Amino acid sequence: MAKMRAIDAAVLVMRREGVDTAFGIPGAAINPLYSALKKIGGIDHVLARHVEGASHMAEGYTRTKAGNIGVCIGTSGPAGTDMVTGLYSASADSIPILCITGQAPRARMHKEDFQAVDITSIVKPVTKWATTVMEPGQVPYAFQKAFYEMRSGRPGPVLIDLPFDVQMAEIEFDIEAYQPLPVHKPAANRIQIEKALAMLDTAERPLLVAGGGIINADACDKLVEFAELTGIPVIPTLMGWGIIPDDHPQMVGMVGLQTSHRYGNATLLKSDVVLGIGNRWANRHTGSVDVYTEGRRFIHVDIEGTQIGRVFTPDLGIVSDAGCALDVFLEVAREWQAAGKLKNRSAWLKDCQERKASLQRKTHFDNVPVKPQRVYEEMNRVFGKDTCYVSTIGLSQIAGAQFLHVYKPRHWINCGQAGPLGWTIPAALGVVKADPSRQVVALSGDYDFQFMIEELAVGAQFNLPYVHVLVNNSYLGLIRQAQRGFEMDYCVQLAFENMNAPEINGYGVDHVAVVEGLGCKAIRVFEPFEIAPALREAQKMAAELRVPVVVEVILERVTNISMGTEINAVNEFEELALVGSDAPTSIRPLN
Repeated sequence: MAKMRAIDAAVLVMRREGVDTAFGIPGAAINPLYSALKKIGGIDHVLARHVEGASHMAEGYTRTKAGNIGVCIGTSGPAGTDMVTGLYSASADSIPILCITGQAPRARMHKEDFQAVDITSIVKPVTKWATTVMEPGQVPYAFQKAFYEMRSGRPGPVLIDLPFDVQMAEIEFDIEAYQPLPVHKPAANRIQIEKALAMLDTAERPLLVAGGGIINADACDKLVEFAELTGIPVIPTLMGWGIIPDDHPQMVGMVGLQTSHRYGNATLLKSDVVLGIGNRWANRHTGSVDVYTEGRRFIHVDIEGTQIGRVFTPDLGIVSDAGCALDVFLEVAREWQAAGKLKNRSAWLKDCQERKASLQRKTHFDNVPVKPQRVYEEMNRVFGKDTCYVSTIGLSQIAGAQFLHVYKPRHWINCGQAGPLGWTIPAALGVVKADPSRQVVALSGDYDFQFMIEELAVGAQFNLPYVHVLVNNSYLGLIRQAQRGFEMDYCVQLAFENMNAPEINGYGVDHVAVVEGLGCKAIRVFEPFEIAPALREAQKMAAELRVPVVVEVILERVTNISMGTEINAVNEFEELALVGSDAPTSIRPLN
């Protein structure tokens, strides 16, 4: 049997489990792991500038391709606590990432040693599993269990904490005798699916709500095939955006209080039976349960049994992996189609499409300073169907979801539930690392951009090119809009006179100078007609220079983006589209 350090065994296990990339920052308590990475090889390492940034890079890496698991590494103490936000974000969105932290030697863990903290207790609420490995011989099997936990059932993050002396201890381990544990996923049975289809068959106006669990299951093609087979229109959730192309005739809009389409909300309100697959009924999607559920029945399919009935009790609940459920849905639907048992849904679908072609928001404004709606119009004009968008939260993300178009799964990379500011830059870097050929466009407001701006240096150092659209109103815009209900505009203004950049007219931070100081490139735009040329030039520069390129658009200071407290009462603060030229890049020409 081979003798080796426990930490060498851990690296061999990670490689056998498919890990080829890690994001992190070395430190004294985790240096044994770095020595093993160097000695054994086979795992590329990206040096972050902040450990929270490393955790979001790992998230972006996981979210990019089916089967990916992002790994982030940090030392003891604050490195682990810095990762908590990434773990929360991953946990909330069912994203598997592996966080590895160093720890003080076992004999000193309870002696208030430097940077010794009980990290497993801290992160347990935001992980599927967290452990401090106290015996060297358990190290390889802790990693084996970690990968099993991340992949089985509802995916999610784990943390492994490794005391320094445990890493260094010698153990017996044979990697040739190692194999990953079989993954468990609950699967729907035929009786459940027949009951669900029977409920749908009774409906006059059925809908499919397609959630992020379908993307996690790599089952988007199955969902589209099922929708086409049955003729039932599809409403993707924000986490499910891209499951069905925006220009597909059965894609009938997104629903919600903020990241929604007018036609999507109107269609949901007309439906009578809703089948949700791999979704959580998140409150930004539903608004109040009373309004969302009134007059309609629900079927809910989710991989996690505790999600069924969590927000409201469905008429039929099925605990199943989305892919496994869709396999049976397709099997039964094909049989029913052959027997002539499936209803013709063409009239209902036509009704949905008429709303899609009429209930639109205006994007074409020529104002200076620029109105944000115009930015998304120009993005639609310049960026093609292969574009992968990355964004987290704020008015920029909300407006982006209202106006941009997504055509492929995993081409809207979004932190859905947690929404931490600063997420966008590191997540985008993780996406580019996972798929260097992908055309990545990140979208941020000025405050999200400033939170983890230092991670742009990672893009410059490791040649991770993408285009970052920065819409700058020098405000905490979403919070300012929320403060309207309190009749205040308090502590949310980011503007100041920058003595070093008078050309930005009091907009505060000189983002171009900061971006270029971090080794990247930036273009600043003041007028609407400059946007499209700047976006094209940014694409060219990113491809040639192999670094992130930022396009900063100076916006009007105050714009209220459409949102409300109920899906039947969304406030439209701006003019609505009345003719085709009002929304020239809308997904459907305006009737």
